[in-house]
Amino acid sequence: MSDSPRPENDGFNSSTPPGDDLPDFDFDSLEIPDDLSSLTGDGQPEFAALITQIAGAEPLAAASSLAQLDLDAVPTPVGAVGVLKDLAGDAPDQAAAAISQLVRGVPLVLITRTGEQMTAVRFTDGVRGDELAPGLVLGGAPESVVDLLTGATTVADAVGVVGSTSISKFKAVRMLTSAARKARKGLGKGEPGQDSKDGA
Repeated sequence: MSDSPRPENDGFNSSTPPGDDLPDFDFDSLEIPDDLSSLTGDGQPEFAALITQIAGAEPLAAASSLAQLDLDAVPTPVGAVGVLKDLAGDAPDQAAAAISQLVRGVPLVLITRTGEQMTAVRFTDGVRGDELAPGLVLGGAPESVVDLLTGATTVADAVGVVGSTSISKFKAVRMLTSAARKARKGLGKGEPGQDSKDGA
């Protein structure tokens, strides 16, 4: 075994503290941005949709046209689903508030999805309500709705889709007025004793 002396700076007996042998860095010239939100993404969802109880894609598209919303209304067995096109900022919340304001007394659910994370929020009469468990919302939905909300299918795969921008405001007013008139007639026929002469 050699008895030759070790080099003075072999890393064992050096008197220089770790890190002090690094090149000098001018920390005064380092600029730290005020907004670091870009490091975690812009927060914009990849997908947003309104689960409504509106029977039919056309009435939802008509209501959206009046509210100046750009969405695709997709018919489903449990009510029309509105797939929003404007996902920036609070646009999804504003859309949910606008539609729930037009269809008063009937709550809807705003679904947003970012990656594998999904949120569900109830809106009623234009007011944001409680946040719901996405699993509960999806658990009671038909398979076609679940596939659309989770990204397994897209609007392009759906049948009977109506875009809100394809309906003029004038046509939207006529459609909704007609739908409301039919709904009132349906309620009138369902009242006990209505048009009954013998009470049977």
